[in-house]
Amino acid sequence: MAKRTATRPTWAEVSLSALCQNYRTVAKYVGSGVTVCAVVKAYGYGHGAVECARVLEEEGATWLGVTSLDEAIPLREEGIATRILLMTGFWRGEEEEIVRLDLTATVWEIGHIELLERAAARLGVPQHAIHLKLDSGMGRLGATPEELPRICEALKASPHLKLEGFATHLASSEVLDAPSVSEQLKVFADARRVLREYGFEPALVHAANTSAVISHHESWNTMVRPGLALYGYHLPFERAGRVVSGSGLRLAVKPVLTWKTRILSLREMRAGQALGYGGTYVTRAPSRIAILPVGYADGLNRGLSGGGRVIVREHYAPIVGRISMDLTTVDVTGIPGVEVADEVVLLGSYDGLSVDAREHAELANTIPYEILCAISKRVPRRYC
Repeated sequence: MAKRTATRPTWAEVSLSALCQNYRTVAKYVGSGVTVCAVVKAYGYGHGAVECARVLEEEGATWLGVTSLDEAIPLREEGIATRILLMTGFWRGEEEEIVRLDLTATVWEIGHIELLERAAARLGVPQHAIHLKLDSGMGRLGATPEELPRICEALKASPHLKLEGFATHLASSEVLDAPSVSEQLKVFADARRVLREYGFEPALVHAANTSAVISHHESWNTMVRPGLALYGYHLPFERAGRVVSGSGLRLAVKPVLTWKTRILSLREMRAGQALGYGGTYVTRAPSRIAILPVGYADGLNRGLSGGGRVIVREHYAPIVGRISMDLTTVDVTGIPGVEVADEVVLLGSYDGLSVDAREHAELANTIPYEILCAISKRVPRRYC
């Protein structure tokens, strides 16, 4: 039986050319001496991991970053051969497949090292590359500075492993006056000296995500790990508790994803009528309400209820009432010519108007990462 195409008119358009341009922008910004690990974890931040990874590889990306083995396997199955970094380690039992697929695991415990050493020896791999992660102050994953000597001894006793990379993660890189950034970088630099004392000099040293790429050049080292910038965004920067901006705090990247739907139904409402769950919105005058076939099950954040907006026929139209699982209501009163099946932009730009993930994030009290990653897989991606 032939596979049915999606008939529900809600979809996301992903501009692969914009993705590639963003990658080039980041690569040019950090310069040829810094390797760019293009992060495609979390389904490519909601954009589609395989499709994004494929064009990034074609664009020249020599490294891709994913969360775990289960995100890396589909990339290898689709023929993507570039280096892949597993950024949050692995589970016991996965080590042989990691070695077999030539994946680079991030390690921070002696147990990780022992598992990979035995797997590489069994498979006859002379030197399987790994990256060591340091917890320099994030309080999450990574070896502590006190654990480094024992880890170095374990590495010296592992002839089938090669310490190719050394990494950490910054907790507050978007806060320009956060003392933790310089404190973490000092801990990281001190740890590198410990590695040298044991004879290790990893070629790839990395700490910088998108925010640090833009705001803390001293964190670049020899590799950076941009994710959000590739998809056209970065977090706002803060100083003294206030958002700051400026040409030195921007990358010329553009959003890659446009999210669209079509009007399912139009309702003429009299003044004083309540809409949606809880009746939280009541019309103040006769109104024309459009019902859209999209809701929080698709990833449209409920925090946009009563505050968000969409683009309809070259006009902004406010979201009114609560966003429900599958439906959203918007007020199109006064917008001329609106009809059932008209295209609606939920996220993206049209004719000089724009609603982006930053706007959604501010209204929903979250971050652009969550807005993009939350777009569910029942929303088809169309690549262009």
